[in-house]
Amino acid sequence: MNRLDFSPYRRSMVGFDRLFDMLENQTRPNTGDKYPPFNIERRGEDAYRITLAVAGFKPGDLDITAQQNLLVVQGSRGEESGDGEYLHVGIAQRGFERRFELADYVRVENADLSDGLLIIDLVREIPDAMKPKKIAIGSQIKLEVVDSDDKSSAAA
Repeated sequence: MNRLDFSPYRRSMVGFDRLFDMLENQTRPNTGDKYPPFNIERRGEDAYRITLAVAGFKPGDLDITAQQNLLVVQGSRGEESGDGEYLHVGIAQRGFERRFELADYVRVENADLSDGLLIIDLVREIPDAMKPKKIAIGSQIKLEVVDSDDKSSAAA
C-alpha cells in the first residue's frame, strides 16, 4: 500500500488543498515520458535553474509558457527534408511537453538556448506585504519591512 492518507490534516488545515493534492499525485506511479532529460538546480536562497537537454531544437521550435504555479515547456520540430536516406535514427526528433509545478511567487527571469541545452532561470519574489515586519513598542506604532539579509535592523 503506497497511498498516503492526508485526511487528518485536511480536516484541520485550511487552504492547503493544492499541497495535499500534489503530494498525493507524487505517490502514484509515474509511467510518463522521461524525454527530454532535465536538471533542477538551486543557485541561491531564492534563485533556481532548470536545464533541459533539447539537442536539435532551434529557438523557434520551443515554446515556454509561465502560468500561475505552472511552467510548461513544449518542443515541436517541423518535418525536415534530408538529402540522404537514414540508416539509423538514434537522435530523438519527437515533440515533447514538460510541466513543472512552481511555488507561489516564483517567476521566470530568463531563458536561453545554448549548445543543445535550454536554460530557464527562475526567481522567487515575495511581495512586500508578505514579508515579516518589525513592530515598535511605544506610543508611536511604526512598521518596518525586515530585509532577509539584515535581520538585525530594528524600528526606532
